[in-house]
Amino acid sequence: MSAILILWFALSVLCDVFGQLCFKIGADRLPSAGSLLGKARAVPSNPWLVAGLCIYALEIFVWLKILSVAPLSIAFPIASLNFLGVTLASATILGEKVGRAQWIGACLVTLGVAIVAGTA
Repeated sequence: MSAILILWFALSVLCDVFGQLCFKIGADRLPSAGSLLGKARAVPSNPWLVAGLCIYALEIFVWLKILSVAPLSIAFPIASLNFLGVTLASATILGEKVGRAQWIGACLVTLGVAIVAGTA
C-alpha cells in the first residue's frame, strides 16, 4: 500500500470522526420536543449539523478517490478504523464514558483492520 493511499485513508477516517462529532454536538442542540419534520427544519440553522454534512460531502470525494485505486474488499475494512477513532474522540473530546467492552471491541476491529491491511 502506497504512502499516498494511506494518507487518503487517514483523511477518510478523520472526516468520519469529525463528522460524527459534529453530528453528536448538533443533535444535542436540537430541540428535544417536536416532530421529526420539525427537527429536519432546524438542521439548516444548526452550524454543527451543517458542518457535519459538509464534512461528509468532502468524505464522499475522498472515498471515491480511495475506491479508484484500492479494491473495495480492502478499502471498506480499513475504513472501519473510524470505530476506534470515534470511540477515542467521544471519550476525549465529548467526555463520554466508554466501557471496557467498548474499548475491547474497538481494539478488536482495529486488529482486524491491521490483518486486512497487511494483505494489501
